[in-house]
Amino acid sequence: MAKILAVTACPVGIAHTYMAAENLQKAGETLGVDIKVETQGSIGVENALTEQDIAEADGIIIAADKEVPKDRFAGKKVIVTGVQDGIRKPEELIKKIQSGDVPIYKPELATSNAGKQGAKKENPIYKHLMSGVSYMVPFIVVGGLLIALALTLGGEQTPGGIVIPEDSIWHQIEALGGTAFMFMVPILAGFIAVSIADRPGLVPGMIGGYIANNGSFYGSEAGAGFIGGIIAGFLAGYVALAIKKIKVPKAVQPVMPIIFIPILSSVIVGLLFIYIIGGPVAQVFEGLTTWLSGMQGGSSILLAVILGAMIAVDMGGPFNKVAFLFGSAMIAEGNYEIMGPIAVAICIPPIGLGLATFINKRKFNQTEREAGKASFTMGLFGITEGAIPFAAQDPLRVIPSIMTGSIVGAVIAMIFNVGDRVAHGGPIVAVLGAVDNVLMFFVAAIIGSIVAAFMVIALKKNVDNFAPAAAGVGEVSQAQVEVEEVKPEEKLEEINNLEINKLTDITSLDLIETNLEGSTQESIIDEMIEKLDGAGVLQSKEDFKQAILNREAQSSTGLGMNIAIPHGKSPAVKRPAVVFGIKRDGVDWKSLDGTDAKLIFMIAVPEKSAGDAHLKILQMLSRKLMDDNFREQLLNVTMKQDALKLLETIE
Repeated sequence: MAKILAVTACPVGIAHTYMAAENLQKAGETLGVDIKVETQGSIGVENALTEQDIAEADGIIIAADKEVPKDRFAGKKVIVTGVQDGIRKPEELIKKIQSGDVPIYKPELATSNAGKQGAKKENPIYKHLMSGVSYMVPFIVVGGLLIALALTLGGEQTPGGIVIPEDSIWHQIEALGGTAFMFMVPILAGFIAVSIADRPGLVPGMIGGYIANNGSFYGSEAGAGFIGGIIAGFLAGYVALAIKKIKVPKAVQPVMPIIFIPILSSVIVGLLFIYIIGGPVAQVFEGLTTWLSGMQGGSSILLAVILGAMIAVDMGGPFNKVAFLFGSAMIAEGNYEIMGPIAVAICIPPIGLGLATFINKRKFNQTEREAGKASFTMGLFGITEGAIPFAAQDPLRVIPSIMTGSIVGAVIAMIFNVGDRVAHGGPIVAVLGAVDNVLMFFVAAIIGSIVAAFMVIALKKNVDNFAPAAAGVGEVSQAQVEVEEVKPEEKLEEINNLEINKLTDITSLDLIETNLEGSTQESIIDEMIEKLDGAGVLQSKEDFKQAILNREAQSSTGLGMNIAIPHGKSPAVKRPAVVFGIKRDGVDWKSLDGTDAKLIFMIAVPEKSAGDAHLKILQMLSRKLMDDNFREQLLNVTMKQDALKLLETIE
């Protein structure tokens, strides 16, 4: 008997992943083929393929709309297609493997076809950038919080700034934080390059990122910061990718990824930065320093505007460092009222963005909301880098917002003669007694942070956050709406511990309607929400409806085969529940295959319910609904009791 393996995955990693797996398994049984399917869903990898499985396989089908690593399939016949083909054409894919008309996967020559459909929806530049950002964020958080801890518990004010005694353990902890920051830009660049060129891009990316961040290579005190790291990452990735495509003798192919590609691309990227990119950068920042020195006195307000903008624009990068070094030089000359506005501007980007995630969570995905807590804390200790994850992910909205906030704060500080006697920023310097006019320091910082927070909230669009953020990059989230939380802690604990083993754990006769009356998608949604509200599941029908509509705006939940599964995760939901309804003449749900929705399941999950509960519900439904007989039986029921008996089999 032929043995075929498959991997299914979609950007969200919920319904389509498991629908494709189920259909491939059923097609394998029909054709008499031994088939094993690995699913890469939001719950994680399930039914993982082993080395023995791969060694014994006659071929592999990758039905995915996101990147699936293929190195483990080297030397095997591999079909790479979209997840929709796994759902609609499983027999055709299996027969193609059986015919032998499938290319053998060769890593050194491969250019990925995985996720072609997804690529049309997702900008590849954004995908590569987010890959780097996801690996960089832990370094920022660890570095920033370690430095903040060391400054708080071990810092002492001196005329030259806040200093931690060298014989103190806090000096070593500060050094650990500084080490994390040292890795930040190389990691960013390295994993951007990996996203573009796979592992051969790692070395040139990290080397390029280190050179970009270390201005000594090209005569700059400031370096090129995280912006330079992004440039280095893309440059290294595409250089490595170009070298990968060069045809070489077979004898050389095995050592190309580990010797020739990294060496050649590292040399090219490094020399480009040292001799072409880095030199002009150094001249620009030297000129900026000279220009700023000539703007004191009568141009103080304009100087505050420029310094505030420079501090925020690259958050610890070259512009930030030029402004900071200029303020530090003024301290040495006894002019503390230049460093004062800078100290205010330094803390506004991370505090403002952290504040924004607290004020309006619907504008930020789960990863950003978690980063917001760390960002806010870093801002209190004058660590501007806390804002970098937000700026890297959405620069066109975030950077203008934090620049505006920092400018406002810096101007207020300049007008009211806020001074700073140490070369550092943030509320920590005020707490340690280094600031003149402390009250206006805090007024300026608070107003600037509020301006930055509300501007970024106004500019950003709502995000879809039904599914929890994945560790990798490019995962699409689903709907979440923020409303006032009124549940007591005991009820929250009960919900968080709810165990869902089968569908009827969260549905009942009251949540079943065998003859939906609505004639449009929205009227059906309203009708099913009324069911949830009547069963005491919702705190607010309006807020939960918005969660459902936000999810539909992302992509239709009409899965085809007369099925729709609208779903929403929201604080408006008191407990997990599922409504099932039948629309016998169907309703247009913009389904993938063009069929009207007749079997409709609406899933409602609290925002703070157990992390994978909603994913398990979707997985259970997706697998069971692939059974043609089961769908037919559901469509034929007329009594709620009969429908409930059928739903009891979904587990």
